[in-house]
Amino acid sequence: MDLGSIPAIDQHAHNLVRSEAFAQMPYAAAFTEGYDAQILTQHAQHTLCYRRSLRDIAALLNCEPDEAAILARRTELGLEPLTKLCFEAANLESILLDDGFLPDTILPAEWHQQFVPVHRLLRLEYLAEQLISQVSRFDIFLEWFRSELDPPPQGVVGFKSIAAYRTGLDIQPIPYDLAEDQFYAIKEAFPDQPIRLTNKPLIDFLLCQGLTIANQYQLPVQFHTGFGDPDLDLRLANPLHLRPLLEDLGFRQAPIVLLHAAYPFMREAGYLAAVYPHVYVDFGLAVPFLSTAGMRQTVQMLIELSPMSKVMYSSDAHLIPELYYLGAKWGRTVLGEVLEQTIQDGDLTAKEAEEGAIAILNGNANRLYRT
Repeated sequence: MDLGSIPAIDQHAHNLVRSEAFAQMPYAAAFTEGYDAQILTQHAQHTLCYRRSLRDIAALLNCEPDEAAILARRTELGLEPLTKLCFEAANLESILLDDGFLPDTILPAEWHQQFVPVHRLLRLEYLAEQLISQVSRFDIFLEWFRSELDPPPQGVVGFKSIAAYRTGLDIQPIPYDLAEDQFYAIKEAFPDQPIRLTNKPLIDFLLCQGLTIANQYQLPVQFHTGFGDPDLDLRLANPLHLRPLLEDLGFRQAPIVLLHAAYPFMREAGYLAAVYPHVYVDFGLAVPFLSTAGMRQTVQMLIELSPMSKVMYSSDAHLIPELYYLGAKWGRTVLGEVLEQTIQDGDLTAKEAEEGAIAILNGNANRLYRT
């Protein structure tokens, strides 16, 4: 199936970084979740994703398919024309940006707005980190944290959590007194200075506060699940750990979005979407970072059980605009191949497969985020 004419809503991505910031990184840094110098300089260039992507990017930029030629062409174009080219080739209806990644180096959402409609995802842990260093009392901190979420700020269409990176997805209800004690312990250890929040009781407590507010407004909450950079313990990023939270009736009006197909836990994510009415999945990052066969298998595993009304497209693009294009190109390609196979297998008719493609590429996100 050729899905190129169907506009896509990129329901989870990140702001691009300023040109001078990316100039300090190897080009391969955009194509790996690793950040060790040896990975970036010796190994990332030898992944299937990187080799395939060089050819895809070169074809888009009309240059030779090697890194030096691509870098020269990028410099010749400049960031704005390059971004315009990538976004137009991606055929994007809108993008949802989590601006909590590399906040000191990114371009603002308004800059992206010149190319495509933009909506914001508010990262809960980043908000908490900003506020903790500015407040000395827990009750004031909590009141401030809640006031930043309730009502959701203008332009915010969902919340985002990186608990999987910090303390894992086994999120539990935490008493107020315990959260308060943890807050003061952090303040004592890091007086009047920025912190990186890694305290599990406080993260869990604040997540439940955020979910309570999201539930009130029926606002989606995205969770990083599955693979990422070495900062996370992959064993704790399995979305099955979320079961106590998913079983909590107090959060049932807040849609939960499991990001990145939870790779390598695709079947687990698909199962959760199949049995919990408020759980959804996307396949960004797995597409385009896996091999072609891996991307195809990932999407196939998600929809083998999960309803197509629960699956959404995203790119998890970050750093450079090429990732927006690659995510869209391969998202449509592998989704089309998987849906074509469902027709051959007799699972879907051609009309049903086309309807499923439209739902996954834009319809489900439009409905969920009310964009």
